[in-house]
Amino acid sequence: MGNDALSAETATATDVDYRAVQESAEFRTLRRTHRRFVFPVLGACLLWYLAYVLLAGYAHDFMSTPVFGSINVAILLGLAQVVTTFAVTTWYVSFANRKLDPLSEEIRDELETDGLGTPAAASQVEVNR
Repeated sequence: MGNDALSAETATATDVDYRAVQESAEFRTLRRTHRRFVFPVLGACLLWYLAYVLLAGYAHDFMSTPVFGSINVAILLGLAQVVTTFAVTTWYVSFANRKLDPLSEEIRDELETDGLGTPAAASQVEVNR
């Protein structure tokens, strides 16, 4: 019943030459595109977080500066950390939809049409659908 679909998927997975996929130009392009986005954004986010932690630990007077009412700089910067997380997530999803998904779809289509897999891979996929 529910396990039949799982069995069919695992049967085709063994027919794919993953080494050939990893060595293909398409996969290298996908990996390079992903890394060119992720590493700089990760570095910027880590620096932003580290700056917040260092300010909280060593710049007590600055962080306790009132902005309005009982809201101080520390609270605003803490909320900015949360906003940054959501902004980066939204940015990554948009980037992935525009750049990464088309590249990965090309790789998947090539595997399903027997471009990088073995001859049995494409026929197994079609039979199991």
